Amino acid sequence: MSEQKADQELEAIQQIIKALEGLDDTARSRVISYVFQRLGLGMPAQTIATPTVFQSPGGTMLPLQGAPAGTSHITDIRSLKESKAPKSDGEMAALVAYYLKHHAPPEERKDSIQREDIEKYFTQANFPLPKRPEFTLPNAKNAGYFDVAEKGFYKLNPVGHNLIAHGLSEPRTSGSRSKNGAKKKSNSKKTVRKTK
Repeated sequence: MSEQKADQELEAIQQIIKALEGLDDTARSRVISYVFQRLGLGMPAQTIATPTVFQSPGGTMLPLQGAPAGTSHITDIRSLKESKAPKSDGEMAALVAYYLKHHAPPEERKDSIQREDIEKYFTQANFPLPKRPEFTLPNAKNAGYFDVAEKGFYKLNPVGHNLIAHGLSEPRTSGSRSKNGAKKKSNSKKTVRKTK
């Protein structure tokens, strides 16, 4: 690698870091995920924390200004499950498909999943196995998360992708809440007496 190319790479890295500095972790992940898709690149199976130094071809370690510290990254399906907290078999099936497409090691990556993947990856993620695994993917398809790729195989569609990439990224709290986040009031009826 030439010295000029190394300088161009360093400049590109610094520009990316500067552009992402003002965003929270969720927004950074969304931007990076989009950029990888836009450029037709596969997400790395083992994402490494953003480096704080860059080694030039001559071996010199150069500091990267503004490198974020302590950014967490997905390295396995259990980590992804814990960060997204799916609440149903259908959501977990979508998460399995998303993981296998974007985060799995290269030898495991694929665009569609089948029943065997449900059993294997639910177990790896420490998510309860469904009572009837054969219905998990058809039910998730009916919920709108998948399209049929071929007999027995299901491909995550944009609804399923967005569910995992964006919809499950915020922490969930116990208790029912309205759309604006406020807790719903109970429907306790009060007796009102009319005065004449």
